[in-house]
Amino acid sequence: MNADISIDITGETCPMTFVRTKIALENMSRGQVLAVVLRGDEPAANVPRAVRDHGHEILEMRPMDDGRCRLLIRVAG
Repeated sequence: MNADISIDITGETCPMTFVRTKIALENMSRGQVLAVVLRGDEPAANVPRAVRDHGHEILEMRPMDDGRCRLLIRVAG
């Protein structure tokens, strides 16, 4: 699935991982898809949970070959 916007938060630590994700989501339109590349157990657990808590839809969370994950999020209305 293609994303409308992509961000890389692999250099961030919690809570900035979600802050950067939230800012990106707030600047998108309903139904658009955000791809987030993240690294580490804490962001992999916390970012999807916080995204769901804000009403957005997790479409996919796929591990990448280099230890990072790609998270696809559909923006809620």
